[in-house]
Amino acid sequence: MTKNQTKLFVLDTNVLMHDPTSLFRFEEHDIYLPMATLEELDNNKKGMSEVARNARQASRFLDEIVSRVMTDIDEGVGLESHGAKTATGRLFLQTSAIEESLPASLPGLKADNQILGVALHLKKKFKSRSVILVSKDINMRIKARAIGVEAEDYFNDKVLEDTDLLYTGLRELPQDFWESHGGEIESWKDAGRTLYRIKGPLCASLYANEFVYQEYSQPFYARVREQEGQSAILETVKDYTHQKNNVWGISARNKEQNFALNLLMDPEIDFVTLLGQAGTGKTLLTLASALMQTIELKIYSEIIMTRVTIPVGEDIGFLPGTEEEKMSPWMGALEDNLDVLNKTDEEGGDWGRIATHDLIRSRIKVKSLNFMRGRTFLSKFLIIDEVQNLTPKQMKTLITRAGPGTKVVCLGNISQIDTPYLTEGSSGLTYVVDRFKGWAHGGHVTLQRGERSRLADYATERL
Repeated sequence: MTKNQTKLFVLDTNVLMHDPTSLFRFEEHDIYLPMATLEELDNNKKGMSEVARNARQASRFLDEIVSRVMTDIDEGVGLESHGAKTATGRLFLQTSAIEESLPASLPGLKADNQILGVALHLKKKFKSRSVILVSKDINMRIKARAIGVEAEDYFNDKVLEDTDLLYTGLRELPQDFWESHGGEIESWKDAGRTLYRIKGPLCASLYANEFVYQEYSQPFYARVREQEGQSAILETVKDYTHQKNNVWGISARNKEQNFALNLLMDPEIDFVTLLGQAGTGKTLLTLASALMQTIELKIYSEIIMTRVTIPVGEDIGFLPGTEEEKMSPWMGALEDNLDVLNKTDEEGGDWGRIATHDLIRSRIKVKSLNFMRGRTFLSKFLIIDEVQNLTPKQMKTLITRAGPGTKVVCLGNISQIDTPYLTEGSSGLTYVVDRFKGWAHGGHVTLQRGERSRLADYATERL
């Protein structure tokens, strides 16, 4: 492949601060770093935030690449020997001042405009080569296109281009399913559940712990226990919509909630992700199953709840008190759901209810995400709320905290992302749903129907 066929990507600082490994993600293409990008990296390296950590990591990568250079740096540095072997392009650094005349409307002192000036200069210098500015900043991309420079977002961290294609964890079986897959069917009972071994073309596309259903005259709800080639084992699900199977007084109100409770109440499932709009019951179902398995069944020793602390409006400043007290304003959802779960115990009267509430609160610990690094949780039920605001790297940090006997449940709604530079396609929630699908000890359900109130349902639909 000749140099004219490979592209030259000019990187904006926010790409490196979003993903330091982006240096090694452009395959056979070359990368150009303007001096303004390096200056901005330097300005953002202080602090304990994720952005500062990424800026420092990007600087370390650059130091490692440049420090081994034996040749003239103007000729570029090969990336193949440093990062993933897939990066076969070269890294170029701006080594001299570029006096590119930008339009009068773009003053040259601003770092963004200096980067645009460099991109414009390279476009004129390499006429036969595609020069593209890569930036996470929408306005920067608009400005680049306005002055005739090609620009695009950084796509490499996106798990999916279209989140409508995201794995939902459930699948409706076609009407002729039993005719086409029931030829060599085997059936047997195990611990009160019926299992079916089926063979047919649809089996190849099923995932372990995916839920399958038919809503015809006789509804059929099952979970894929095992899948191998053209055969699969289906297990009928426990019916949590029936009051006799209630979990801490809570019954499922629709099939998705029923499927979610089947995952939450199964001690063999170590990792659960629940995705859904506001009011679909994610937190309530998770807390109910956590209390049942911690206080009644004693499978777990404690419930740990945490969430991302990103305010929707203006920040209210520093909060007083201990870690738990600082987190309490963020844990309104926990208190609201505990009120609902506590009302299910009507027999004990007010005194009984107060005693139950105190017992429950003593078994729930509220932790901040900031202090999770280096910890290991043993036999805990770990609930992470608002996961859509985490990056894939933060998700990895949290999920790897789980020790033996710990169950991790991630809750989120990818249409409510408050973190800058994160999109539905690159959110940590999308990332883990896609990477964990088909694992024998993990499960996912996308909850569809809001069960909060008719007002909330109407607002979700119309506003």
